[in-house]
Amino acid sequence: VQLQASGGGLVQPGGSLRLSCEAPGFGLKHYAIGWFRQAPGKEREWVSCISGTDGRRYYEDYGKGRFTIARDNAEKTVYLQMYSLKPEDTAVYYCAALLGGWGKLSNLNAYEYWGQGTQVTVSS
Repeated sequence: VQLQASGGGLVQPGGSLRLSCEAPGFGLKHYAIGWFRQAPGKEREWVSCISGTDGRRYYEDYGKGRFTIARDNAEKTVYLQMYSLKPEDTAVYYCAALLGGWGKLSNLNAYEYWGQGTQVTVSS
């Protein structure tokens, strides 16, 4: 499964971005999808995930109330909508997939497939 993350860019503090994760020619139904991010000089950290079985959503504390993860109706794309962005949200954002995954999958080693990452820069 080849994942593609897109939607990153430069945004001012307080702005919004919507990231997309898709697998061209391949659906994401039944896959748990996780979003991670990695800032320069820091380890990759978990942001959010959506279950591949029951649709439950999970967020890291810094994302609660600001980030929303969701699937499109065709279950081909998973979005990470980000609001009220802060400079500390600046990072490369990656999506990852695990077939049949469920629960709060916050460990990057749990995932089978990864996308290439999309840069998010929050700066005035």
